[in-house]
Amino acid sequence: MDIFRHIQDVRNHLKLTFDNVDGWFEKDKKTLNHQPLNGGWTIQKILEHIYLTNFYLLILIEKGSKKAIKNSLHLDLESEIKNYSFNKEKFNKVGEHGAFEWVRPDHMQPKGELSPDEIRSLIRQQYLQCLHCLEIMKNGEGLLYTTTMTVNGLGKINVYEYIYFLSLHAQRHITQMKKNESETIKN
Repeated sequence: MDIFRHIQDVRNHLKLTFDNVDGWFEKDKKTLNHQPLNGGWTIQKILEHIYLTNFYLLILIEKGSKKAIKNSLHLDLESEIKNYSFNKEKFNKVGEHGAFEWVRPDHMQPKGELSPDEIRSLIRQQYLQCLHCLEIMKNGEGLLYTTTMTVNGLGKINVYEYIYFLSLHAQRHITQMKKNESETIKN
C-alpha cells in the first residue's frame, strides 16, 4: 500500500466533496427551502445536517489524530503501513443516498437555528480541520489508531477511514440535494 497515495486520495475526495457542498449555498432561496414531496428535509436542512454530522465526527477524528500521533512513538508504523490494505468497497455504500437504513442520532437533526452563511462558514472551517488532521498524520500515523464505526457494520476503522467516511456522508447528501433540486425545477 502506498500510504502517501492513499492520504492524497482521501484529500482529493474531501476537496471534491466540500467544493460540491459549498456550491449549494449559491442556490436561490426557493431551491434551498423547497419542501420535498416525500416530506424529507429541505436543502438548507440537509446542509445543516452535514455541518452537525461533521462536527461530531471531527471530535472523534481530532481525538483519533492525537492518539495516532502518540501511538507512533511506540508502535511500528512501517509494519502497519506494509500490512494495511484499504477496502474501498466496504465504504462505497456510505456515499450512496438510500443504500441502507441510516438512523441518525437526535443531536444530528437540523433545527434551523443557523443561517446559510453561518453553516457555510462552519463547513469551510471543518474542511480545513480535516486537512489539518491529514497534515499532522502525513506519514501514515493515522493507521495507528482505530475506533468502531457502527454505521453499515463498518467495524474498526482508522483515522484516515474516519475522514473518508465524513466525506462520503456529505457525498450521500449531495445526491439527496440533487433530487430535491430536480423536484423544484419540475414544480
